[in-house]
Amino acid sequence: MPEVNLQRSRCVVLIGMPGSGKTTVGRELAKRLGLRFVDSDHEIEARTGVKIPTIFEIEGEEGFRRRETQTLDELTTESGMVLATGGGAVINPINRALLSERGVVVYLNVPPHVLWERTRHDKTRPLLQVPDPKGRLQQLYVTRDPLYREVAHIVVEGGRGTPHAMVRLIEKELQDLCAH
Repeated sequence: MPEVNLQRSRCVVLIGMPGSGKTTVGRELAKRLGLRFVDSDHEIEARTGVKIPTIFEIEGEEGFRRRETQTLDELTTESGMVLATGGGAVINPINRALLSERGVVVYLNVPPHVLWERTRHDKTRPLLQVPDPKGRLQQLYVTRDPLYREVAHIVVEGGRGTPHAMVRLIEKELQDLCAH
């Protein structure tokens, strides 16, 4: 777990798998903390004028990841926000460095079977549009979990409680972090 420099941290960053609740929890957390909420995927769509599946279709995952890094680099220089990242943001070492150095990173760790229940009817997630999406989620989790843990200042076990309960837990962890 990286050390956090609260003086240099400009934002609270939520990371985790697709379906872990980053956007839902992020919106409520921002409201409770009196900060603005930004979803990096929505920001990419706003900047490009197209949906993420279209970016994947035209530019491939590599093109999308380039845009993601540029967007995260710009967003993490701003302060006073809760930032929800895309599930794969941690793949790029540059992103991991940006997030852990510029924000307080919170990993919403949700078990793959819960992620599957939450995402199985969602057709907007390009990486899950495969013959075995449940297997793909499991594979992504195994690959990404160590990367999430590498950059996280706080790990919140999710999947059982409500978004509200997760927000309360994050608030408590943030207070504990500030107390040290």
